[in-house]
Amino acid sequence: MCLLLFSWKKNADHDLILAANRDEFYERPTAKAGYWAAHPNLLAGRDLVAGGTWIGVTKSGRFAALTNYRDPKNIDPKAPSRGQLTTDYLISELSPKDYLSKLKDEKKPYNGFNLLIGDADSLFYYNNINYNIKELLPGTYGLSNGLLNDNWPKVTSGKNELRQILEEENSKELALAALFKMLENPQQAEDSTLPKTGVSIEWERTLSPLFIATDKYGTRCSTIITKSKNKVQFVEKSYETPYQEKAFIKINF
Repeated sequence: MCLLLFSWKKNADHDLILAANRDEFYERPTAKAGYWAAHPNLLAGRDLVAGGTWIGVTKSGRFAALTNYRDPKNIDPKAPSRGQLTTDYLISELSPKDYLSKLKDEKKPYNGFNLLIGDADSLFYYNNINYNIKELLPGTYGLSNGLLNDNWPKVTSGKNELRQILEEENSKELALAALFKMLENPQQAEDSTLPKTGVSIEWERTLSPLFIATDKYGTRCSTIITKSKNKVQFVEKSYETPYQEKAFIKINF
């Protein structure tokens, strides 16, 4: 998962409103979102290589999402899969804070990651770059492959557009079409605004849009999740190649 744009406790009808894109190589086998046979309360897509997930929810109101931290000089190909971080939280009974405290104490050698987890009452952010456990206050946030609210073009523009969509949305049913349109924006950023993450300038340009599209790598799925005390809506649009929709899933519980 490479982009998370979300509003936490800023909407009268929804505690969490999240719009997210997962970017990955098209050849990497992936299962579309659904309930897992071994964990029937867990709703998530699945990476069929390592077995974990990038984003998921449970019927009890638990939520987790993950992005990688872009640092190509410090990648260990033998490191454990970061997708297990979300899965382990979702199937556990630990509170978000307790889970992150345990994770921090264990200091397993994962490659760089950002982890967003929560339950019905709280939302926490953690990464293994500065190892800071942070409970999030009500607000609008953006997270890509840097740190939370880093001033990356896609993060800044995405947060601004999310705020605008929510301000203009007057009905209790959120405008899914507007949120998906936001996530499907292919506009590259100006070179002067690009972050310097250790990849070439050509790759910085290619990775700068909200929606990434190349021959071999790009946005594999877009996910919208809304959570209130009594209802969760999970909507996923997945792609086989750039903009070629593979599946559309909408689940309420």
